[in-house]
Amino acid sequence: MPGADGQFTLDLAVARGAQRIAGVDEAGRGPLAGPVVVAAVVFGPGRTPVNGLNDSKQLNARRRETLYERIVERALAWHVVAVEVEEIDRINIFQATMLGMRRAVEGVLHVAELARIDGNALPHGLPCPAEAWIGGDARDRAIMAASILAKVSRDRMMVALHEQWPQYGFADHKGYSTPAHLSALTAHGPCPHHRRSFAPVRAASAVSAPG
Repeated sequence: MPGADGQFTLDLAVARGAQRIAGVDEAGRGPLAGPVVVAAVVFGPGRTPVNGLNDSKQLNARRRETLYERIVERALAWHVVAVEVEEIDRINIFQATMLGMRRAVEGVLHVAELARIDGNALPHGLPCPAEAWIGGDARDRAIMAASILAKVSRDRMMVALHEQWPQYGFADHKGYSTPAHLSALTAHGPCPHHRRSFAPVRAASAVSAPG
């Protein structure tokens, strides 16, 4: 049951007995451009297992794409949320990630008994009992699956942005602060999909602004 502030507290009995656990993870907290993407995945009893799951960072792109298709086919429920640059800049990247996690959990609430979130913090206002797992993307299959959905979804978004803004090389670095990206940012200034609340983007904005 939720407390007075609307926040659920973890019922250990629920945690021990839960079979429909929503694993939650994000991709894209660190980049200078593009959304932060959060996924929630629920595997239920009796579903065909997905073999080969791992932290998305430990898998190559081809393997992630293969597992993505298996996850969305075999999961009891899944939901992917993108929190766009405007919201990141307005509330900061940490709060935007927490917001995305809450929205992702809400998308699987019809089946989830418990949310298990990668990291050491729980979003405020979660609609079900939840626990934070540090290093969860290497320990829990549902979190691993969520990390794969989030990573593949975000990479696809960045490839699509590359079609519109090829000068930045988004298809290659996915918005992270590589030397090539920083060089392009200096040369061209930021595009509408750059996070202006991030210091390198602010610096490039100052350089590219008319004097």
